[in-house]
Amino acid sequence: MNKATPSQPVMYGIKNCDTMKKAMTWLTENGIAYEFVDYKKAGVAAANLPDWAARAGWEVLLNKRGLMWKKLSDAERADVDEAKALALMAQYPALIKRPVLDVGDALLVGFAPEIYAEKLKCA
Repeated sequence: MNKATPSQPVMYGIKNCDTMKKAMTWLTENGIAYEFVDYKKAGVAAANLPDWAARAGWEVLLNKRGLMWKKLSDAERADVDEAKALALMAQYPALIKRPVLDVGDALLVGFAPEIYAEKLKCA
């Protein structure tokens, strides 16, 4: 499991996602080096989910606005608790809100330039 150091954040996501591209562009434009891990290809999502849920909350991680959520059956979407959410995200990594940026002392889920700037100490 990759763990970020203060000098090298680790970004998890899916490379062709528009939000991912915006976040990567922002990091590059602000001179912040990072490691990118495509959790769909690398298969690291399931191993990281318990840690991410503990640090950010499973409700934050679960993307209920994306196409993958809409594709789930009614039964899969019903009565979601933490255990069910983690199982669904492990089975369908596209359900994980992107990007997930591990900056060591914080886990940033989704992309908001102002939060990135605050947490990464940028202007």
